[in-house]
Amino acid sequence: MASFILQHAHQPSECRHAFAAWKGYDSPLRHRSTMGSCAEGGHELWWTVEAADETAARALLPPYLAERVTIRRVAPVPIP
Repeated sequence: MASFILQHAHQPSECRHAFAAWKGYDSPLRHRSTMGSCAEGGHELWWTVEAADETAARALLPPYLAERVTIRRVAPVPIP
């Protein structure tokens, strides 16, 4: 399994769509907290996930988010 950061950015007017997209979507990410900046005016959401590949990582999100997500593969980096 690889680690990925999923980043979804949206306009303030799209906030309700970003959250409503989860209704009825079966995902292990649903009903869990994640990091977001909507309350601070940034309108971005981030998830750190483990998946086999980028396609599997994208599939964790409902279509509305998956179509608009930026995916980065990440790995631990020791900081001296």
